[in-house]
Amino acid sequence: MKLIIGLGNPGEKYQNSRHNLGFMVLDEFARKILPLTKTKWGTSQKANSQFIIFNSQFISSLRETNSFILVKPQTMMNASGFAVAKMSNFYKVKPEDIWVVHDDVDLPLGKIKIRLGGAAAGHHGVESIIQQLGTDKFVRFRLGIGHPGKGNDKLVERYVLQGFAFHEAGGARQAVKKVIQALKKALKDGLVKTMSEFN
Repeated sequence: MKLIIGLGNPGEKYQNSRHNLGFMVLDEFARKILPLTKTKWGTSQKANSQFIIFNSQFISSLRETNSFILVKPQTMMNASGFAVAKMSNFYKVKPEDIWVVHDDVDLPLGKIKIRLGGAAAGHHGVESIIQQLGTDKFVRFRLGIGHPGKGNDKLVERYVLQGFAFHEAGGARQAVKKVIQALKKALKDGLVKTMSEFN
């Protein structure tokens, strides 16, 4: 069993912000691999999350994979770890089987990097997950959103909560598509092959 976590902030206000790229990826991923009738998100009140459980027997392209769960924490970003810990404890998922999809200001728009473990690098959602799991040994699918400019670290908080500029929209769509391809490959062929292809 894998938990695939998309990070973001709940609510219409944040729906299309750069910080919600993790939510966007999971929404599109669900639409791509399941019939429309099966893409309804369930709600866990205890874990404060939306989720869809995927059984590989219903997904021919992922026939050889284990089951997995898509999870969108409905806490605010900075408290994402509470939802992740509740879901992982309930489903008995080991940290290395938790895959977190999140935006990253240290990567150019559209660039992705996959890695196991490491520091939060200033991402408060990842920081919260590390604190609540008590380990950093989970997988990150880091998705670049660009930076407001070197020397402008004080502008980052505002920047990530803004929507993509018009000239960035195409790059954001391509980035979502690329991460979905990486997730599919990782589920089918494993992380090592996926990292060698996408990193």
